[in-house]
Amino acid sequence: MSSNRIIMKKWVLEALKSLGGKATIIEVAKEIWDKNWPTIEKTGDLRYTWQYDMRWAADILRRERKLKSTALAKRGFWELA
Repeated sequence: MSSNRIIMKKWVLEALKSLGGKATIIEVAKEIWDKNWPTIEKTGDLRYTWQYDMRWAADILRRERKLKSTALAKRGFWELA
């Protein structure tokens, strides 16, 4: 697992906690950008891949049961398990 993807898992969890445990994908993206844009901008390819990496991280977090599965969460929302 790349270091960008490891940090993105952390940022997704932090964003969801900050947003009350449940949020739309866009809300999560805004939260991550607002809190981490300097790092995103200066970290190699992350400036081009961060939204892809964010979605990848959510998928892994679902498998780790840290996020609710797509079957249990409301469509279009990510929710902490």
